[in-house]
Amino acid sequence: MNIVCLDMEGVLVPEIWIAFAEASGIPELKRTTRDEPDYDKLMKWRLEILKEHGLGLKEIQETIAKIDPMPGAKEFLDELRSLTQVIILSDTFEQFATPLMKKLGWPTIFCNTLEVAPDGEITGFKMRCEKSKLTTVKALQSIGYDTIASGDSFNDLGMIQASKAGFLFKSTEKIKKDYPDIPAYEEYDELLDAIKKAL
Repeated sequence: MNIVCLDMEGVLVPEIWIAFAEASGIPELKRTTRDEPDYDKLMKWRLEILKEHGLGLKEIQETIAKIDPMPGAKEFLDELRSLTQVIILSDTFEQFATPLMKKLGWPTIFCNTLEVAPDGEITGFKMRCEKSKLTTVKALQSIGYDTIASGDSFNDLGMIQASKAGFLFKSTEKIKKDYPDIPAYEEYDELLDAIKKAL
């Protein structure tokens, strides 16, 4: 029994924080998990920048409303879901992911949640569990599933390496160079073929 675990940002949809950095004109917000392996540190730093600029959830959601899945992502996901179960494992937040899940045809997503004040200020964030992607993959394995995983960033490496088969997708040159043993793909049809062979 197989289950495919996919990262969301950089794999199915563009990076939300990069889009918001461009929309808000705050280049520092372009920093993502591709650059900073410590997610807790990255999020605390982002929240400080938002506070400094007086920006909150409403402004980020306005940017997210304009984001579309990457070309071919929905078709890839639709075909994959016709073959096997798929879960999106993301370090993003429910408040960010919901409009994107609608555009992708409502796949299952496990993600985190933001703590938001009545005035819309993001005051904190609540992670689902520690090392959420790796922990989830291990939990799925403990109930009888073989996992196949794919992602693009540092925080995806744990679930990729712990799975029966794992692939990098649209990753950085540095990650590909540092992990030459993990097959890396740039196109959805290549990734789909690799997953099909692993099923």
